[in-house]
Amino acid sequence: MPASDSPPHDHDHDPAPAPIDFHDPQWYLNRELTWLAFNRRVLGEGQDERVPLLERVFFLAVVGSNLDEFFMKRIGGLKQQVGAGVRELSVDGRLPQEQIDACAVVVRDLLREQEELEVELKRLLARRQIRIVPYADLSLAEKSLAERFFLDQVYPLLTPQGMDPAHPFPFISNLSINLLVSVRYPDSEYSYLNRIKVPVSDDMPRFLAFGEAGHWITLEDLIGNNLEVLFPEMVVETCETFRVTRNAITEPNQEQANDLLQMIESALRERKFAEIVRLEVGWGMEEAHRGMLAAELGVDEEGDVFAVDGIVGKRDLCEIARLDRPELRFPPHRPVDNPELRDDAANIFHVIRQHGSILLQHPYESFDTSVERYLREASTDPRVRAIKMTLYRTAGRSRVIEYLIDAAQNGKQVAVVLELKARFDEQANIRWAGTLEEAGIHVTYGVVGLKTHCKVIFVVRRDDDGLRRYAHIGTGNYHAGTARMYCDFGLLTCDPDIGADLTELFNYLTTGYTPMRRYRKLLCSPRMLKKALLQKIEREIRGHGVDSPGLIQLKANALEDRDVVAALYRASQAGVRVDLVIRDTCRLRPGIPGLSEHIRVVSVVGRFLEHARLFYFHNQGNEEYFIGSADLMQRNLESRVEVCVPVESPKLRKLLRQALDLQLASRRNVWEMQPDGEYRRREAKGRAGATCIHHTLIKQAEKRLAASDRTPGKKKTGKKGG
Repeated sequence: MPASDSPPHDHDHDPAPAPIDFHDPQWYLNRELTWLAFNRRVLGEGQDERVPLLERVFFLAVVGSNLDEFFMKRIGGLKQQVGAGVRELSVDGRLPQEQIDACAVVVRDLLREQEELEVELKRLLARRQIRIVPYADLSLAEKSLAERFFLDQVYPLLTPQGMDPAHPFPFISNLSINLLVSVRYPDSEYSYLNRIKVPVSDDMPRFLAFGEAGHWITLEDLIGNNLEVLFPEMVVETCETFRVTRNAITEPNQEQANDLLQMIESALRERKFAEIVRLEVGWGMEEAHRGMLAAELGVDEEGDVFAVDGIVGKRDLCEIARLDRPELRFPPHRPVDNPELRDDAANIFHVIRQHGSILLQHPYESFDTSVERYLREASTDPRVRAIKMTLYRTAGRSRVIEYLIDAAQNGKQVAVVLELKARFDEQANIRWAGTLEEAGIHVTYGVVGLKTHCKVIFVVRRDDDGLRRYAHIGTGNYHAGTARMYCDFGLLTCDPDIGADLTELFNYLTTGYTPMRRYRKLLCSPRMLKKALLQKIEREIRGHGVDSPGLIQLKANALEDRDVVAALYRASQAGVRVDLVIRDTCRLRPGIPGLSEHIRVVSVVGRFLEHARLFYFHNQGNEEYFIGSADLMQRNLESRVEVCVPVESPKLRKLLRQALDLQLASRRNVWEMQPDGEYRRREAKGRAGATCIHHTLIKQAEKRLAASDRTPGKKKTGKKGG
């Protein structure tokens, strides 16, 4: 029918589109599945032929380590919910068991890709004279060296454990490598089963090389080929590898614990003996042995047992990734000094006072010559009266701890809020608590019921014009090791309003009283931060217009909170553009017409681990930038003490803008989420597009330092930090 002959259509009577129900599960992705999708992106770096070979091995190992943690924390927690009969649906409408089942499908597919990559990388390593081989492939000379090493260094550490009525099934420790050995007497058909724990430790590596041919074997392979020493005059029938993963989610009995320290120590003991959530067995293990292990360990043979092709416990491949072969690694990176701090002869407090605030960008700028220097000088400066600090994770040999002890010994008032419940760092933090208290430092453990996750070093100094408060507020932990690998921001400042806010914050942390304190500039959780973020999103909606289009840009490790996701959906519906740089978990679905077509979600995965949190609001031209410790997760916004600080200096905002724009525009190391939750790797275009995003940021930091050295009147040291 011609258009002119079409019946008239009264648009005024078209039914209005039904309003979207923001509680509808279809608009939210599953937290666990999106986290697994992140690990697929990490594996993608290992599959990328542009990445140096040993770095690809590293990414393969990281996926293994991440999956271990996933089972310990996420699957362990879900299994607890199943055991407790929890029927509450997740935000995306799934029961706990449904989430476990969905994760199992993805995990098994991920493991298949991981195993294929292992085969490929072993082939490429062999071309570069790094051969991971079975014991049988060693030469006679190499075997002789290996046997001597076994007798001298390994055999004394081994304790075979029989399994029969007189020897009950032994305890299997979390993530340990184990051998299940079946033996019999030569004149008998009866088999005996034995367990041998492979003694991998800091001084006993998993991978061993003998001779100079570049042959590497595993420690369990060495043991398995010398079993006649452990079982003399016996026939070895089978030697099979297995490994268990235990639940890391324990519920300490607070009524029985006299204090928090005792409660955490109790939880660690419980974790050691916690329920097993995964059994890994070497490919080809006999069905009878597999079934016996599943029964003895109390796991479901169909759902909880994973047959592994290749190396069981692939996280240990990091030992190979650390080999000293510079030509197979990323170019060496030494962090440069922050341009404002390159004169290490100047008093750092004078420098901060001169600039008002200084933005730090790790790992591109040195942690040693910025954060550690700040604390080191505070510990010895005779004008410093007090140092207060939050501590979540730190290094095993920590200069941060040393400087705090020095400060106390120098007569300064030192207070540390130490978070004992930092997952997998509890034991180290208990040890540090004792060390600090012995030095006379006032140690508290934060507020009951809340984790202290904020990153703050607060210094009170008597300057010539009176007491002045200085602060470092960051997005990352006070850990020199991770500061070389994690991308984080930090702010050194003497802003008086921020100083006043931190006085309130530490009074809250050391007493637990009055969480609703009066903060002038800081956004703190659990009471203020989420409310402020939601208000700023709504303000962006109200202010959006043709003359001043709204823009929200959020960078975080995770976006999980449903209220924040719903607010961002509303912003998109109003026409506000929303850019999200989310490293791993993301519940939001971008690009859905009528809901999120103005939202894009990207994930950056590369040489360094993205860890910074940055929140930007256009605010009708009155732009706001915040950095801080909080991810956009319900736990961070409602159940933790977090701090976000505004960055107000135009110069520092320009630096944040450059970093954010680069991540949003880059073609390399960037993955973009599709409406269904799948991610597509952006295709590199041209030489610039093929450049690693973190390499670009390294060069930018070096250029900033070089440009500063050319500034007239500036002291030129050109020094690079340690």
